[in-house]
Amino acid sequence: MDQNAEILKKAISGSLEIIEQDREKEIISRRFGLNGTKETLEQIGEMLSITRERVRQLEKAILIRLQISAEENQIPELAAAEKILIRNLTETGRVARLSDLADKVYGRKATASEKTGIYFIATFAKNLTIVEENDKYHAAIGITEYGDSKVIRARVDEIVKILKENKAPMTLDELDNKLDYEHPDHIKAVASISKLLASLNGLWGLAKWPSVNPKNIRDKIFVILEMKKEPMHFSDIAKEIKESSFKRKNVTIQAIHNELIKDSRFVLIGRGIYALSSWGYKKGTISEIIRSILEKSDEPMTREEIVKQVLKVRKVKETTILLNLQNKKLFKKVDKNLFTLA
Repeated sequence: MDQNAEILKKAISGSLEIIEQDREKEIISRRFGLNGTKETLEQIGEMLSITRERVRQLEKAILIRLQISAEENQIPELAAAEKILIRNLTETGRVARLSDLADKVYGRKATASEKTGIYFIATFAKNLTIVEENDKYHAAIGITEYGDSKVIRARVDEIVKILKENKAPMTLDELDNKLDYEHPDHIKAVASISKLLASLNGLWGLAKWPSVNPKNIRDKIFVILEMKKEPMHFSDIAKEIKESSFKRKNVTIQAIHNELIKDSRFVLIGRGIYALSSWGYKKGTISEIIRSILEKSDEPMTREEIVKQVLKVRKVKETTILLNLQNKKLFKKVDKNLFTLA
């Protein structure tokens, strides 16, 4: 067994030995899921034939007893385990999501019981603090010296507020300019605790923003185009999605093409080539684009000027533009090389 795993296992068993009554050991083991599955107060109460409230009272009393034992150094195995967790937390930003910390400590994907074991130790270890999971926060562990649960949550909320006010994703360096942290990695550690935030390609934003948390094919297409910052053929977009770090990236070229057609954020600007409408591209035929350009001009334009303007919003051959310009029902030649609307 790995050294860290062995130390943590001994710390858990040593802590449980402090609890004298078997029923109380059963309550703690089941509540924290030390055997793999966490159970509710109701489930434990039914098993032990006591009320939900009584289970809660017993759990609270047991944890207080463990905290006192930890402070009085009555759990010899706890110090080594605490040292391991603090060393790893120091490397990750002094605070971390439980799942991230467990994976780092074990050097692999930690099991459910391994995660809950670490959380159990941190619940009463004097130099560690926990953040309980709820709708806003992931379960997390921090070094007490740098703030308790209330302080950690306040720091998370501060980052969420900044991103909401910015109304667009930000890099860690940009966040660092607005916050007072020793290193951007500390910001990353704190932000990772929030269920309201997400990150992608070095950018942090609200989890509801497609640019950092794409949930469907259209959003993923948008992220790829935003990242590349240039028009792309739909087959290349499909390839980029398959090679991306998205959670679900098994998409067909046809599915990509179908979504590009449906979403107003994407504009067909050439044969199979799409761009974002936010880049200034507009939908329409070449004739409609020429008409729009001439409508905005106070005077007739040369053939070369029209071609140049069209090529800014469409990837087509110059001959295609000139061919459309010959439509006498729409455009009128007023001089040797000047055109206006018919």
